[in-house]
Amino acid sequence: MENIYMPLKARVVSVTNETPDVKTFKLRLDNGDGACIPFLPGNFLEVSSFGAGEAPFCISSSPTRNDAFDITVRSVGSVTSGLHKMKPQDIVGIRGPFGNHFPCSAVQGRDILFVGGGIGLPPLRSLIHYMLDNRDDYGDITILYGARTPDDRVYKRELDQWAGRKDVLFLETVDVGSKSWSGRVGVVTILFDEIFVRPKITTAFTCGPPVMIKFVIQGLLKMGFRPDNIVTTLERYMKCGVGKCGHCAVGEKYACTDGPVFTFADIQKLSEKP
Repeated sequence: MENIYMPLKARVVSVTNETPDVKTFKLRLDNGDGACIPFLPGNFLEVSSFGAGEAPFCISSSPTRNDAFDITVRSVGSVTSGLHKMKPQDIVGIRGPFGNHFPCSAVQGRDILFVGGGIGLPPLRSLIHYMLDNRDDYGDITILYGARTPDDRVYKRELDQWAGRKDVLFLETVDVGSKSWSGRVGVVTILFDEIFVRPKITTAFTCGPPVMIKFVIQGLLKMGFRPDNIVTTLERYMKCGVGKCGHCAVGEKYACTDGPVFTFADIQKLSEKP
């Protein structure tokens, strides 16, 4: 971007209703030449709903499928409500991509464990698609997903596709079941009892509500994972996206420029007192 403060125009290609309050928007730059923004899994965008404001969203698609890019949005405020009114062919503003990214290359050859919760699956989805599109570069891949209810599960069609793959182990659970739900019921950490992992050669990626991440990390440490082999994202309101406003400061770090991706070893250092 020539001006990091000036949004580019992007056109809505399609809108997918994920849950009653979550939608996925497929976007494409409105530049006439079909070019896509360069990004890596873990990067985020500042997205404008013109007249309502701007907010940060992770890119939930993979750069291996880069004719367009996705954001997944829960309606919780004025900006997200404005975005939820968007239809195909409408225009939004985007700045970015910003932030660091998941260590895609550094973990090649290792087993991979994903643990996602609710609306925390979108940033992991970008990395999951990236690794599945480069499947030979990675060892065993296990995906664990938990949602509050069956209706709150995002990417339902893709969940079924992952469950049907022979080169992936996919397990899911919900906190509260329903009459039509025949799957597991319980928090996502109950799935740890159903998997076999080799912590020394496995990197774990987790994203979800902070309380979920807390208990997931505790469980991973009990399994024998080293803190530097546990990767997560920090939830902070990244207003400017470029480390100028200070809204996302965590100790001496900024989530927008130093993150939002951190290893648990990084987070432990952030919480250490001088």
